[in-house]
Amino acid sequence: MSRPLEGKLAIITGSSRGIGAAIAENLASKGCNIALNYTSPSSTSIANDLAAQLTSSHNIKVVPIQADIGSPEGPAKLVQDVKSAFSSSDNTFQIDIIINNAGIAQNALLPDVTIPQFEATYRVNVLGPLLLVQAAQPYLPKDRSGRIVNISSVSSSTGFVTQSVYGGTKAALEAMTRTWSRELAQNATVNAVNPGPVEGPMYASNAEVFLEGIEGWIKHTPLMKAQEGDVKDESLPDGTRAARTGEIAGVVGMLCGMEAGWITGQVVCANGGMVMLH
Repeated sequence: MSRPLEGKLAIITGSSRGIGAAIAENLASKGCNIALNYTSPSSTSIANDLAAQLTSSHNIKVVPIQADIGSPEGPAKLVQDVKSAFSSSDNTFQIDIIINNAGIAQNALLPDVTIPQFEATYRVNVLGPLLLVQAAQPYLPKDRSGRIVNISSVSSSTGFVTQSVYGGTKAALEAMTRTWSRELAQNATVNAVNPGPVEGPMYASNAEVFLEGIEGWIKHTPLMKAQEGDVKDESLPDGTRAARTGEIAGVVGMLCGMEAGWITGQVVCANGGMVMLH
């Protein structure tokens, strides 16, 4: 079977679990070598296990690399560690794909937002991707074959309660997506993927006031309707489901293919059929 990303190299931030791990699986199945980035030492064993599984299943090279994307030095360290791990015998090195997936949310109503919350969220969600692309730029392809995909959120434009900071970071990430698509036009396409609720602990951890506010939006989103066999999530309205991580990964994988070479500077909705409530 043809593997369209055979021999290419992808850096995926925040990829030990959740959407990041699903993206790693998707790209690995297409023959792509993977640098699995994670932040916390507690994720080391998870990342190692995922790397071993992907290597065995897809006969590719996978290297887990710990680096804090939210620190000033973390993104550059990640690129250097990836270069050390993946440089060829003749010392050539190229980064074909970057997936800016790592992100945090510290949601709070306006009176309760703190400066530490603001700074931490913008460091991981905005500064981290910027510094990573900056450090990786010298190693991007010179023939427009590169792919950069930023994982955003519907919160960038829907104004959900408690998300002054998180929504702002994702709007900033989308703005950078459009700028990079022009500045890096000779190297790579640059797009963002904009999911709605996705299975996993991050969505379930939201406050009740947020879950109440998003309920109508979920009910009006076509593919959010549950089918027989879907796992019930108590944080979602009855009769609905969240996106599976693999469904988001499928959209990202599509944007990483050579057939997506005419798509750049775009925010691609991957939220079951976007419905804006006014």
